[in-house]
Amino acid sequence: MVEITHANNEKNGVFEIYFNEKKAGRMTYVWAGNEKFIIDHTEIDELFSGKGLGKELVKAAVEFARKNNFKIVPLCPFAKKVIDKTREFQDVMS
Repeated sequence: MVEITHANNEKNGVFEIYFNEKKAGRMTYVWAGNEKFIIDHTEIDELFSGKGLGKELVKAAVEFARKNNFKIVPLCPFAKKVIDKTREFQDVMS
């Protein structure tokens, strides 16, 4: 079972992903104004690689952006690659 948590404050935020109740990875971001955030890092623990969990983190960020009318700047190479390859995520690109 996969669960994603999200913590956010005025400066930055983090999405954490859990697989079978074990922390498997995280994606961090920083705010760039009031309507845009920059994904700066994504990491998945080696034990959980190959399960698509990184893409799930990016998807959670995209859903958060859509729900709140935010835009995303993906400086993290992984997040940029996922968004570039996934047409349905590109509407939130800044």
